[in-house]
Amino acid sequence: MDEDRSKGKAKDIIGTGKEMAGKATDKKDLERKGEADQVEGKTQEAVGKAKEDPDKKK
Repeated sequence: MDEDRSKGKAKDIIGTGKEMAGKATDKKDLERKGEADQVEGKTQEAVGKAKEDPDKKK
């Protein structure tokens, strides 16, 4: 697995945890940060996947 995909998945998981913690504690700023981390993580995963796909076609 590409480094971008690994790091992206980790950010996504951490973001999910932050979002859940924010909802549980009614802290909207933590909830929003978690959502933002998830988007960033998914984007980074997509970049990693895009980097890998051309290599598989060769």
